[in-house]
Amino acid sequence: MYIKRNYGFWMTFNWSKWPFIYGLLYGAVICAVSYAFHLNISLPWGPLGVIGIAVAFYLGFKNNSSYDRTWEARKIWGGIVNDSRTFGASVMAFVQGTNATEIKKELIYRHVAWVTALRFQLRLSRPWEHTENRLNGLYSPQVCEEYYQMLDGELAKFLSSDEIEKLGKKGNLATQILKIQSERLQELKDEGYFEDFRHMEFHKIVGNLYAGQGKSERIKNFPFPRQYASVALWLAMVFCAIVPFGLIDIFKDSRVEILWICPFLNGLITWVFFLMEKIGDYSENPFEGTYNDVPITSISRSIEIDLREMLDETDIPSPLEDVHGFLL
Repeated sequence: MYIKRNYGFWMTFNWSKWPFIYGLLYGAVICAVSYAFHLNISLPWGPLGVIGIAVAFYLGFKNNSSYDRTWEARKIWGGIVNDSRTFGASVMAFVQGTNATEIKKELIYRHVAWVTALRFQLRLSRPWEHTENRLNGLYSPQVCEEYYQMLDGELAKFLSSDEIEKLGKKGNLATQILKIQSERLQELKDEGYFEDFRHMEFHKIVGNLYAGQGKSERIKNFPFPRQYASVALWLAMVFCAIVPFGLIDIFKDSRVEILWICPFLNGLITWVFFLMEKIGDYSENPFEGTYNDVPITSISRSIEIDLREMLDETDIPSPLEDVHGFLL
């Protein structure tokens, strides 16, 4: 997620420059052929303008739908934040008895492990997501994280070696961690650390966490319908392919020097339409690990900080800072 006030123009252009370059070269070829061979290959601009309006409306529909997916993902993770804080506060208030301090730490750490596992799972790539060129370039940061490396790294900070071994390489670690958490809560209830009512409240929170995980997985595993995404791309390509013929019609009676404005205008029009298409394309998958995603790594760190502060710990990590304006 970009957190500065505005994307810079050159930053935006660098991200989307190829449509402009291709449009410029394509327009130059069409104008050169028309001028060199005295061919009347112009098309009336009026019908082309109607087509352009239709394509723009369709791109607007796609972008609105893509934004809805991103905003829904952010609301889901806002709910996960709230439920995490509620769980931490409940642990601190409900758990009473011998070794309560150690048990509170165990429960809260296991919850942080769940958030961590869910974050890594949502970063796994899908065939319809953007996985190319994440590593190179100032404006293409690499934030997709290696999934199983967390077994020896991130999860080891919060789970015992026995639990990590028990998890192994199961397909959905986040689901299994919440299962272990539920079983542990039942054991603590049986041992008298809290009574039935508080046990029910704990499981209500666990249910909410499962709901947040399931909603996130729904967005992650169900792509933006490809028929809508594909048609937007092909309509933009068809329209941009016929634009230079309409520009020739506008400038056909002008001086030769004016005629050569056509390639630049064609590149500019092509850039505008494909920029709109690309914005929607990069907003479809809010967990894929690119620069306009929901910053679940930063949100996870915030959850960890909040819960560990409830334990009055001092060696707490700092909030994540942006990298070139991007919050991961």
